[in-house]
Amino acid sequence: MAFRGSMREIFPRNLSLSDEVKGRCANSMVQIIKFPVPASKFGFKRVKRRAKAAQDPDQLDLFPKTTAQILDFSSALSRFEQALMLDERGDLKAAELYRKAIEEQDCVADAYCNLGIIESQKGNTAKAFDCFTTSLKHDPRHSEAHYNLGNLYCDVNDFRLAQIHYEMAKEVDPSFANVYFNLALVQAINNDFGAAISALTRYQELVSKDEALNAEELLHNLKRSLAAARNSRPGST
Repeated sequence: MAFRGSMREIFPRNLSLSDEVKGRCANSMVQIIKFPVPASKFGFKRVKRRAKAAQDPDQLDLFPKTTAQILDFSSALSRFEQALMLDERGDLKAAELYRKAIEEQDCVADAYCNLGIIESQKGNTAKAFDCFTTSLKHDPRHSEAHYNLGNLYCDVNDFRLAQIHYEMAKEVDPSFANVYFNLALVQAINNDFGAAISALTRYQELVSKDEALNAEELLHNLKRSLAAARNSRPGST
């Protein structure tokens, strides 16, 4: 997996992490962390189709489903699923269908979350914030909404709130690898190198060997920065 293209830059105008940290550590002897070129955060996560509950095997199905072929596939989909299908194709009509899904109370939290991504891609940051937060009002444990809010806060350089939402996202969905990578970035920005190392290590455990190798240089730099921070403390030898 190549980081470029699948990820959005974490800082505007290609501001490097070392520039950000320099501003906070001007009077410190701590070594400035240098991120490798591909160290930019993963982008937004769209909500996919939710898995339907499995039928009880002991329950008799009195109304078996017909085996006849359905020619109009869109008519068999819910409003949210119709919107998602268009969204995955890049069709601009997806936003309208997400709004209809909300009106019809069909997967409301999911619809608001995906609508927030569309608004962000249009540059409507305020509307995107509103969509993600409204998604959380309907489902406070909505992992994608927390994760996407973390990305949005990164975009406006509010790394404290970004970290909070990434941490909440990983609590809800601890198997989602990308959230650990993004969390490691903001933890490093917030000078919590030990936590950043733990998050990045967890990311490597969840992804393929090739993807884990891509993060190795960043992990090495984090460990160097943590060691430099410890050595700069008074009384250290």
